[in-house]
Amino acid sequence: MPKNKLYKNVAIIAGSQGFRLISRLGDCELIGPVKTPFGDSAPVHRMTVNEAEIFVMSRHGETGYHLSAPFVNYRANIWALKDLDVQRIVAWSGPGAIDPSIPIGDILVPDDLIDETKGRQTTFFEGLGIGFIRQNPVFCPELAKSLISEIEKHQGHHRSGEVYVCTQGPRLETRAEIRKFASYGGTLVGMTLIPEAFLAKELEMCYCPVCYITNYAEGVIERSYEPGKLFEGLLNDQEKAKVDAVVDALPGIVIKALLSAPQTPECRCSLAMERYKRRGDIGDDWREWIKQPEC
Repeated sequence: MPKNKLYKNVAIIAGSQGFRLISRLGDCELIGPVKTPFGDSAPVHRMTVNEAEIFVMSRHGETGYHLSAPFVNYRANIWALKDLDVQRIVAWSGPGAIDPSIPIGDILVPDDLIDETKGRQTTFFEGLGIGFIRQNPVFCPELAKSLISEIEKHQGHHRSGEVYVCTQGPRLETRAEIRKFASYGGTLVGMTLIPEAFLAKELEMCYCPVCYITNYAEGVIERSYEPGKLFEGLLNDQEKAKVDAVVDALPGIVIKALLSAPQTPECRCSLAMERYKRRGDIGDDWREWIKQPEC
């Protein structure tokens, strides 16, 4: 990595345990929850690593899982990062595996999404005639390339072609639902990437997830019900040890990927709203694109 080169305008949206682990790697300054038209965002920290500035936000809480996925204020969080002039976001998620050939503890970048959420606010453009945005690629290909490179260095391989099914939660899925998702081509199941990915695209931000596999989904591998254990027995002690080791390594992988991405993006994420700009529907100020919620 070149020295004395400043990388700015990048962010990590971390899962549970995320801030605690990421903050070990650099100096952190709390800049607070950002006030947005959609309420306060999650707390945001500015971290400096080797002269690089990275914003860090935890979806679920900074000391544990205090807010489950259906109740995260995704619009406030994405607005806040855009307001801080963030251009690139890496978001981590710990899905379960629908495909039994995926090892527990594997790290990968999914290729596609299936939306099985209900009632989440998935757009900034409520009541407006804009937002018909193509979703292929659904994630930034440039960030994906950087993440995959770092994953391969860490674990020696990377699976491609994975499809992340995002469910509503907080409950886990039934066996029949998992069979349904498998019939759609889903290989991973989690609760966090939607609507984050769609909202970031609406504000022309690069967004890419990195996933670590936490367990096999219900019915994929038969496991007895064990009250009081994580996921009530869907992963055993050996698998949990693998997951813990991967979570510990993930912040370093993500930061290296963010800092190794080209300083000037060559992807087209920043052009998602270009059609509406050329047509004269919107101007350059992204804040004016969005209908403000009434107080």
